[in-house]
Amino acid sequence: MLARRFTIVCLLMSLFGMFFAILVAEAGRSPRSWDGATRMCHLACLTDFRH
Repeated sequence: MLARRFTIVCLLMSLFGMFFAILVAEAGRSPRSWDGATRMCHLACLTDFRH
């Protein structure tokens, strides 16, 4: 009985830990990760207009 409860508690804590790790990883990312790609496009488009 005690081993079953301990197993359930460990599984729940590991799920909580993974969820918390996902939240922390997402909070560390830049909110506009696609912004760098649009800057490169603008630079490429400007060089096309010069020719």
